[in-house]
Amino acid sequence: MGVEDSTAAGATFEGDRWSAAWARLGAVAPDGLLGALVARYAEPHRSYHTLDHLRACLVGLDAASHLAERSAEIELALWFHDAIYDPRAHDNEVESARWAERSLLEGGADAEAASRVRDLVLATRHDASPQGADATLLVDIDLSILGADEARFDAYELQVREEYAWVPEEAFREGRTRILRSFLDRAAIFGTPWFAERLEAQARRNLQRSLERLDAGRPRG
Repeated sequence: MGVEDSTAAGATFEGDRWSAAWARLGAVAPDGLLGALVARYAEPHRSYHTLDHLRACLVGLDAASHLAERSAEIELALWFHDAIYDPRAHDNEVESARWAERSLLEGGADAEAASRVRDLVLATRHDASPQGADATLLVDIDLSILGADEARFDAYELQVREEYAWVPEEAFREGRTRILRSFLDRAAIFGTPWFAERLEAQARRNLQRSLERLDAGRPRG
């Protein structure tokens, strides 16, 4: 996507909502930032981590906004949480968080808000229990795909495989098994009762089915 294309797309993808979130923080988005983010989410190597995923996250926030302490900060963290996405890299969330903090400061947000948004983005690494109500809510929103209906979850699994098409099949199976098992082994996948009541049981069914498929595809010997 070229500069002109991304600018046009940025103007049409949730543009009013984007501006409103910044205004709630008493800030203004830097020129061209929305177009730059839209261009990132439209990168050709993405199959799941796309604008559709971002839009689904925003819809999830709308449904659970009553749980938020600082909803504008969660919303902007969602915009940035997959801004940098290279399946071959291990610092995507760190770089996305840096971009978020830098952009908020440039747009006039106070330093504490910028720092909190940075930390919210970092929470989507899913490598530790989220700290605080807003981080817990954001992580639940990001993980809500795990509790989708079977057809949507299966499509998500295929999309993830497409993003890792460069990984040999056996290595992918081992890595994916490890990741999905880590979620299934948790006492609770979702940290908020609101999401747990709605998605926990389905998420566990989905994860178990996926693990069984991964195991069935392993070479036996």
